[in-house]
Amino acid sequence: MFAVTILGNNSAIPTPDRHPTAQVITCNEQLMLVDCGEGTQMQLTRYKVRRGKIRYIFISHLHGDHYFGLIGLLNSMSLLGRIEPLTIFGPPELEEILQLQLRVAATVLRFELQFQALLPERTGLLLRDKDLEVSCFPVKHRIPCYGFSFSLQRRKRRVIPEQARAYEIPAAYFSKLQDGEDYLTKTGSVVKNDWVTLPPARGKRYVYCADSIYDEELIPYLQDADLVYHETTYLADLHERAAERYHSTSVQAATLALRANAKRLLIGHFSSKYTELQPFLDESRPVFANTDLALEGATYIL
Repeated sequence: MFAVTILGNNSAIPTPDRHPTAQVITCNEQLMLVDCGEGTQMQLTRYKVRRGKIRYIFISHLHGDHYFGLIGLLNSMSLLGRIEPLTIFGPPELEEILQLQLRVAATVLRFELQFQALLPERTGLLLRDKDLEVSCFPVKHRIPCYGFSFSLQRRKRRVIPEQARAYEIPAAYFSKLQDGEDYLTKTGSVVKNDWVTLPPARGKRYVYCADSIYDEELIPYLQDADLVYHETTYLADLHERAAERYHSTSVQAATLALRANAKRLLIGHFSSKYTELQPFLDESRPVFANTDLALEGATYIL
């Protein structure tokens, strides 16, 4: 399973029914948290996400609506008995902030907290874990800010059972066929792998853009993605305010998705000045039809 669950879809100021940015990426049995706004751990509980399963946390930048919930989550993980290591990817100053908070509270986490700094000169591949690859890229905001690309690459070939049985290949050998090996029969003849298998299924890619002004330099990072999340803090009539604050509008997000040939677009990071979200769809869909609101509690499967 490869899916995105929205925990928070609002920008800076929480509202009674919308929370600051946070998302959970599910990749098979593995969970990753992307940004951690205020109240994230309550949202994890509300939507029955097992926080103990989170292995990696990615923080895009150091505006509070993207990380103010982090120290509380880490403390709760420790109090609940977590002992497995946890890796955080974020701006280098974040490590100092976390260590200060732990130190002044005389708190020692029960698990190892590993930190990987995001730096402008070190964008690109962040980690490779089995079939999952995660990379980062810079986005244009008022402070250093990063987007993330999550790619699930299927590396094993697909066995055609009836073909394999026709060549009398035992089922116990199928795992080796998936790894690309040929089969040697009892008579010494070789059954070529591509006679009994198909290439791996096409991989899937989710791209998270974080906070950003409208920027066509992002298009190569979004190109042909299965699902793109892009902020839409304002509706189109406030495009000047969006530019001043290094944010984007509904139409701008849809335009980027269209030009990048993305398959699907999620929009979020809505300003708290809006009580209704339908107008964001009304403006986005005429530009890019396959647009959805990033609704809290909803899971979007790739």
